Amino acid sequence: MTFNDNASVGRSTARRRGGGAAIAGGGIAGIGAIAVLLFQLFTGTDLSGLLGGGGGAVGGGEETEVAQCETGADANQRDDCRLAAGQLALDQYWGETLEGYTPPQLIIVDGATGTQCGTASNQTGPFYCPPEQTVYVDPTFFGLLRQQFDATAGPLAQLYVLAHEYGHHVQNITGIMADHPDRGTGPDSDAVRLELQADCFAGAWVGNMTEQEDENGVPFLEAPTQQQIADAINAAQSVGDDHIQQESGGVVNPESFTHGSSEQRQRWFETGYRSGPEACETFGIPGGSL
Repeated sequence: MTFNDNASVGRSTARRRGGGAAIAGGGIAGIGAIAVLLFQLFTGTDLSGLLGGGGGAVGGGEETEVAQCETGADANQRDDCRLAAGQLALDQYWGETLEGYTPPQLIIVDGATGTQCGTASNQTGPFYCPPEQTVYVDPTFFGLLRQQFDATAGPLAQLYVLAHEYGHHVQNITGIMADHPDRGTGPDSDAVRLELQADCFAGAWVGNMTEQEDENGVPFLEAPTQQQIADAINAAQSVGDDHIQQESGGVVNPESFTHGSSEQRQRWFETGYRSGPEACETFGIPGGSL
């Protein structure tokens, strides 16, 4: 995935916010810690206390614009600008796809900040906070995945993560979340169905991403290469419940699943990519067939 260099991305409403020091890579050691990070990738559950060591102070922090993020060339060079530019394309897609769509807020986290859903930092990973209708992402998280886990976390994989969180926003504003409040765990649980549907929604956007344009009619994004698609699929596989349990040295226990297996996450991403959001009805599938 590459942004068109001359695409205008300066209209993003993404904000930077931070109230504490970033959690440096050296403060997280061992595959168990990485498993915690990956578990949190799409949950918004702060398990940083299990990691030990160096979290900075947490606070609301001052909000500022994402500086020097004006063109697609800027987005191709920096993770924070890439996410801000991705916001424009995602909002345009869902605005055209979903009647009554209202955009979420996107906060680029510097270090750590408090939210109604817990601490946002590179320890918690990217997450969506439903009561705030806000997506939180600390871009340094992608560096941790590159350095300490078998995930490339390239540009399209980063946008897949963002698009997944946007999928949760769609579930929130359409009432899907409210319709399934008792999620539990297990391979057929509503929690797994919500996560797989968000993967599917992300794939639907990736399949359509070259259709979004700036105010001058310039497409935001170039068509993804097969390698970039593979990178996004790799990200989906890396956060499968079975893969996380294996890498943490444990036994794979489907009854504890909250997000789905690596195979399921890949398959539902590809379903959305091929067939669009209409194919993402994970709640209509019988148990054992997800």
